[in-house]
Amino acid sequence: MTFDVAAKTTLLRKIPHGLFICGVAEDEVVNGFTASWVTQGSFTPPLVVMGVRSDSTSHGMIQRTGHFSLNVMEVGQEEVVARFFRPQGAVGGRLAEVPYRLGALGLPLLDDCLGELECALAGHVAAGDHTVFVGEVKTAVLHREGEALTMAHTRWTYGG
Repeated sequence: MTFDVAAKTTLLRKIPHGLFICGVAEDEVVNGFTASWVTQGSFTPPLVVMGVRSDSTSHGMIQRTGHFSLNVMEVGQEEVVARFFRPQGAVGGRLAEVPYRLGALGLPLLDDCLGELECALAGHVAAGDHTVFVGEVKTAVLHREGEALTMAHTRWTYGG
């Protein structure tokens, strides 16, 4: 049996991907990155699941602190999300470009998004080039109703 790489790529890219800004903080250092491998994992307790590149700075910050935030972005905010895809000059550099505040758990929360979650790490699985982090939702704030931004709203691809 042969492995059809083109079919694998096409099919994996058809899996719906939301676009979120994940925030992390450790001591006085804050950082943010675009997360697209995110889903709800449980109703009780409320859990979210997120894949993070194992070689990223934020990956280590999540492991060490046991916390992360998710900012739900809105259709039309592609420019903001794109800033968090770009390579950064230094940790926290991306957050210097957008207004944010620190939430109850000390995590960066964007001022302009549909809403935000702050999560405590409930578990993780390291496999391949990403780690799957499971976070228990500790705080949730809805700023406004709107359509959440997904990869389908853009011409971008990630994964596959």
